[in-house]
Formats: sequence, structure tokens, C-alpha cells
Amino acid sequence: MRNNHDVSQFEKIMLPHLDAAYNLARWLTRNDHDAEDLVQTAFVRAVRFFDSYQGGNPRAWLLTIVRHTFYTGLRDNRQDEQTFDEDIHSPLPCASGPEQNQNSRDTSRIVNQALEKLPNTFREVLILKELEEMSYKEIADLAGIPIGTVMSRLARARKLLLKYLNGAGSGESHGM
Repeated sequence: MRNNHDVSQFEKIMLPHLDAAYNLARWLTRNDHDAEDLVQTAFVRAVRFFDSYQGGNPRAWLLTIVRHTFYTGLRDNRQDEQTFDEDIHSPLPCASGPEQNQNSRDTSRIVNQALEKLPNTFREVLILKELEEMSYKEIADLAGIPIGTVMSRLARARKLLLKYLNGAGSGESHGM
């Protein structure tokens, strides 16, 4: 980046997508501290390469950087197992009232546990589609895979998630 105008353009275009970047990072890294580090590293890279941003969907561009930063770090550091605190990251909003709040927290915990069981490739497309509301094409571009693969992974992720959720409801445990 060359000047303050470039920095203000970057902030104007990319900062609105900070929450999406953190959400993806949180699901990829499985803990808050690593997610914060990942987002910070990804934003540094995004600032450095902002001159190469050609327009288009800024969220998809930024999430691609987050994803690549994660997988590069994973490959470089060989850290496959990381911890996950289900109480910190809850994708489901809490309803009002104490009983509804408890039911919502229980549901969130069960869904998060089921999401954790999904392989990364399935969890990633499910998070991008359902939580980040990205299109198949955006996910395909971000992940560098064909749209058909996105749809296939998404279908398999939903099927596995349902299997895990049904197992949680009946008290069974389904490991991979």
C-alpha cells in the first residue's frame, strides 16, 4: 500500500467483512486466540496485496485470504489437532426467557459438537453456505474447487450433520 488513501480504501472495503473473516477463522482454528491471530495475519496479507484486488466481492476475496492463511499455517506447522470451546462460539441465537435460553444453549452445544465431528472440508463449506450465506459460486471460487464439488460436499456435510444430530438425540456417539 502506497498512501493514506489506499489505507482508507482498504478500511472502507474490507473492514465491514471483519466479522465474517473472524467467523471463518474461528471455525477453522477451533479457538478464539488462534482465530484472532489468523485474522490478524490474513488482514496483514490483505493490506499488503490490496493493490492486486480487482474489485468484485470483497468478502469472498478476504475469506479466501483467511482460508489460504489457515491452510498454509496448518501445512507449515503441522498442527492438526486444536482445542474447541463450544461455550465461546455459538452460531445459534438465544431466545428470550430462562427456559428458552437454556434450551437454546443446549441446542447450540449439540449442534457445535456435531459440527466439530465433520471433516474440515465438509465443515468449511457448511459454515460458508449456512452461516456466511455465500453462494455456491463464491464458495467454489474461495476454495478453488468446482461448484459440483461444493454442492457434493455440502450435501455430504448436511447428511453427516443430521446423522450426528440424530445420534446426539438418541444418546449415541458416532465417531469418524
